[in-house]
Amino acid sequence: MPGIVSALIKRGMTLVTKRWLMIVIALLPVVGCSAPSPEAPIDLKLYQAWELQPGDSVGGRQVSGGLGDITIALEGNPAYAPFDGRAQIDRRRCLIFSSPDVPAYLFRLCGLDNPRLGRVNRGDVLGKGRSLEFATLRKQPNGTWAIVEPTKEILERTLTRL
Repeated sequence: MPGIVSALIKRGMTLVTKRWLMIVIALLPVVGCSAPSPEAPIDLKLYQAWELQPGDSVGGRQVSGGLGDITIALEGNPAYAPFDGRAQIDRRRCLIFSSPDVPAYLFRLCGLDNPRLGRVNRGDVLGKGRSLEFATLRKQPNGTWAIVEPTKEILERTLTRL
């Protein structure tokens, strides 16, 4: 490539053209790169086999909560990471939060606009929304997840930056 550049420069290019050519050549290795592809949605196997789940559609309307979910009026306020952990999206577009601090539990947060995904620290904003449908899931011996009642402490950690 340097031979081509020097040959072009010797053929009477202006200084401005030479500089632009050098910039373009410097950027060539970057042009073929693309942003990492987003993670595939997590597919949770629930222990309870309820027909309707958050994200399903009934009568042309989207279901935003289900059995076992606690609905909280966020009114545009944020939901926070209750622990250091990881935020992923499930196939119904709900945020699934996991943490090594509570390895037998997952937290499902539905209703957040533009949720933050990936590694998060305790107190980081996970997203904002009008209402939050929150569910706590506990891992069962057979590998499925059962929805259980969330504790007030976990909800408080999710609703306030501590």
